[in-house]
Amino acid sequence: MRIKLFALIVTVLLESSVEAQIIQKQYQDQVKDLVQNTAIQKAFDYILSIDEQTVQDMITLTEIPSPSHHEAEKGKLFAEMLRNAGADKVWTDEVGNVIALRKGTKSEKTFLVEGHLDTVFPFGTDVTVKQKGDTLMAPGITDANRSLAVVVALLKTMHHENIRTEDDIWFAGTVGEEGLGDLKGMKHLFREGAQPLAAHIAIDGGGLEDIVNGGIGSLRYKVTFKGPGGHSYGAFGIGNTHNALAQAVVAFVPKADAYTKDGPKTTYSVSVLGGGTSVNSIPYESWMLVDMRSESQEKLRGINQLFLESMQEGLEIENAMVRIGKPLTVDIEKVGDRPSGLANPDSPLIQKTMAIAKHLSGNDPVLSSGSTNSNIAFSLGIPAVTIGRGGLGGGAHSLDEWWVNKDGHLAIQQALMLILMQGGWI
Repeated sequence: MRIKLFALIVTVLLESSVEAQIIQKQYQDQVKDLVQNTAIQKAFDYILSIDEQTVQDMITLTEIPSPSHHEAEKGKLFAEMLRNAGADKVWTDEVGNVIALRKGTKSEKTFLVEGHLDTVFPFGTDVTVKQKGDTLMAPGITDANRSLAVVVALLKTMHHENIRTEDDIWFAGTVGEEGLGDLKGMKHLFREGAQPLAAHIAIDGGGLEDIVNGGIGSLRYKVTFKGPGGHSYGAFGIGNTHNALAQAVVAFVPKADAYTKDGPKTTYSVSVLGGGTSVNSIPYESWMLVDMRSESQEKLRGINQLFLESMQEGLEIENAMVRIGKPLTVDIEKVGDRPSGLANPDSPLIQKTMAIAKHLSGNDPVLSSGSTNSNIAFSLGIPAVTIGRGGLGGGAHSLDEWWVNKDGHLAIQQALMLILMQGGWI
């Protein structure tokens, strides 16, 4: 009985694995034809020949501080790199996105290839790149300064080898991807009335086989309870904002726990708390930052409703105990709103990406959802994918972030092939 059960489990797992990674033959054949093309082989050689400069570009960009909302200085240097790489035109848009145009032979459509300019690290962080053996270490070196260097190398390669797709390409460095940047650059590029973008290739991840085809949506709030404040003894009886905040959290968490036990993965976190002045003072203000995420937009809306109801519940409970003075108030500010979405594994862009990754890495591609710049395109039903920046790296969002140039050029070759297949070169 145990043998039969084990065999059944193995069969199910194998069938699930195959189903998750089916690559249609037409795309595998396209990749095989592409890599045998003399022009592509020359382009691959050129990518290798500029590898040292690509790494230096990554180092140069890493050492310019660029917290979200403060990307201008890095953007100026990145724009100069794109001009030197052979862009037909370079500009910075209203929100700070740096965009380089490579004109197509037909220019009937435009698609976007980008990495983001911002990092999670505040001003004052030491972003000097240090080398230990073959390892480069600095905050932000992989996320996403390596990606920016890849974007420059792609444009440089296409210009040097005189390769043009039928479609126009925007090679870009975008703003506001991290944290409270709230995908500012992407929301601007895909806003209503903007120039239509037919597809989006984001470079922001790890290995070749790691492919993001889904966006994890998130809602983020800053909730601030406000009151008169006063002496802990002399003003006793007025509303206490800490109590209201605590009551709101206590009201929310059990509901959120029950709601997130079933269905698509949905999470919640009361992440940062603040307020108060001294031990002998009733606080006049208490605030918290809250993060909620889900792969499902419907589930995200559901937990959001529970959250908003709980904030009012906490306020009402504390106000019911107020003996003197005015009732407390609450200000609920939405500080982040990232939509969710999913690209079908059978869609052409995802199929192309998987076929290329399988050919270059020799490994089965792994599809996953994440919170990246592609979220916006995913949510709008526009073809999109997030692919890796290559090499080996770790410690993202930490002071110990590191990167090793182990076959880093393969990521550039992967991105180039995807651009050509998507842009109508073949």
